[in-house]
Amino acid sequence: MTSFAAYQNEIYLQGLGGAVPPFTTDPDALEQSARDRLGPGPFWYVAGGAGSGATVRANREAFDRVRIVPRMLTNATERHLGVSVLGTELPAPVMLAPVGVQSILHPDGELATARAAAELGVPVVLSTASSHTLEEVAEASGDGPRWYQLYWPNDPDVCASLLDRARKAGYTALVVTLDTWTLAWRPHDLDQAYLPFLRAVGTAIPFSDPVFRAGLEKSPEEDLPMAILRWVQLFTGTDKSWDQLAFLREHWDGPIVLKGIQHPDDARKAVEYGMDGVVVSNHGGRQVDGAVGSLDVLPAVVEAVGEQVDVLFDSGIRTGADIVKALALGAKAVMVGRPFAYGLAHGGQVGVRHVLRSLLADFDLTLGLSGHRSPADLGPDALRFS
Repeated sequence: MTSFAAYQNEIYLQGLGGAVPPFTTDPDALEQSARDRLGPGPFWYVAGGAGSGATVRANREAFDRVRIVPRMLTNATERHLGVSVLGTELPAPVMLAPVGVQSILHPDGELATARAAAELGVPVVLSTASSHTLEEVAEASGDGPRWYQLYWPNDPDVCASLLDRARKAGYTALVVTLDTWTLAWRPHDLDQAYLPFLRAVGTAIPFSDPVFRAGLEKSPEEDLPMAILRWVQLFTGTDKSWDQLAFLREHWDGPIVLKGIQHPDDARKAVEYGMDGVVVSNHGGRQVDGAVGSLDVLPAVVEAVGEQVDVLFDSGIRTGADIVKALALGAKAVMVGRPFAYGLAHGGQVGVRHVLRSLLADFDLTLGLSGHRSPADLGPDALRFS
């Protein structure tokens, strides 16, 4: 049984020799430190939100309205954090959210993230907008658990090819992002005129795909502008419909999870159309300005479909307490995004590992100190709402 809380003792003991953590353990300070290290383009591509940033703020405000009510004398000295989600065994109910174009943060990008996640047994969800290919990240991940996130291309043959490659490379579940079929109005990116894809960053997966390449007159290496134009045509500007999910089921024989669900009726439709799970997410506030905070809608989605499929949570996770709150409201596991991206910016694999260990230790300790021995112990009665 892994004691993630032991990272706290490790830090204090190393302090006896004059050593301090390589980077801060405070998530707010980590973001500011990343801002100091990165140029405005890369930083705001990660940190920024849609429009006024109201949805980014709403995600955090939703957590602030929920408070944990600790219980005493519950024999919580030893805790078991492991859960199973759609056939994947997790050492704790935490996964790495699909974050694209990670090479803008560190040259090793997704390779560093995959290695750090594999060290800890934490599943990584690889974005279609990766800076490295499916196969390269799979090799970096080794025996670590990994899922594949699909930005659904408009060419069915390209889509089928991507899914085939992901399956062969050992990705066991498919996460289909529904809310980003075109980019939202993002002032921070627009003010910098910064879109990595137009610089061929985050295009490694399609540019290495044989079917995508077959649709070009010249390879990306020979004519990069036309390859980028083809990418834009395939991956942006077209919404899909529910009945098109049948195509994905036809070409993927593992679990399929829909990411971007905010309404219980959409969750019910996901079940109706044979999906295996949903991710309650608003893309970290990056797509619809003025949208509801994800935690605010989580209970209604869980009530609608929680007994039929696994409900995962994304958007706003920063601390161990956040994880406790999301699990108590019915999430089976959570996805964390920006914090590990800031860790990547600080030190590649070492930075991601430090951020993950810090978050997992915080969760382990908060779970026990609030009187619980496992995620299964958590329910709405562990919380109070303001």
